[in-house]
Amino acid sequence: MVKITIPYLSLERDTAFLKIKQWMIQNEIWRFSFFTHVFSSTFLLIAGFTQFYKPLKGKIHRSIGKIYIIIIVFISGPAGLVMSWFANGGLLSQTAFILLSILWVFFTVKAYIAIRNKDFISHGNFMIRSYALTLSALTLRSWKYLLVLLFHPHPMDAYMIKLHG
Repeated sequence: MVKITIPYLSLERDTAFLKIKQWMIQNEIWRFSFFTHVFSSTFLLIAGFTQFYKPLKGKIHRSIGKIYIIIIVFISGPAGLVMSWFANGGLLSQTAFILLSILWVFFTVKAYIAIRNKDFISHGNFMIRSYALTLSALTLRSWKYLLVLLFHPHPMDAYMIKLHG
């Protein structure tokens, strides 16, 4: 993911995935959401992984967890939701990404509420759900790689489901 993210550091409007989003790139809200989501979500992938590493339990776990929650609820989740409305692949893809964004924020908020209530079991379960949705970025790219390898669609179209007939 870091390798995929590095080209976007230039903030150029025709880098990688943005080449097929030229119809949206002039929309400042979408563009801001895209870059915000890409950069903040990269941190979330790393931060979430550390939460399952037992030696980091305690103060470090709480500190990283608070940052993780704040970023999903107030930054990356809303940015992802904005992007979802304009997802490639039509209504089915848009609906899937909207649902992903809403559930990502919802599970994260539920995890926060659970830990505030000292319900450690529910907290852990909701954080697993939250992080599973964070990992959907990796899952999507893994499937995309496999689909391109097996069926040879255009790489930027590989994750779209098109219903015919």
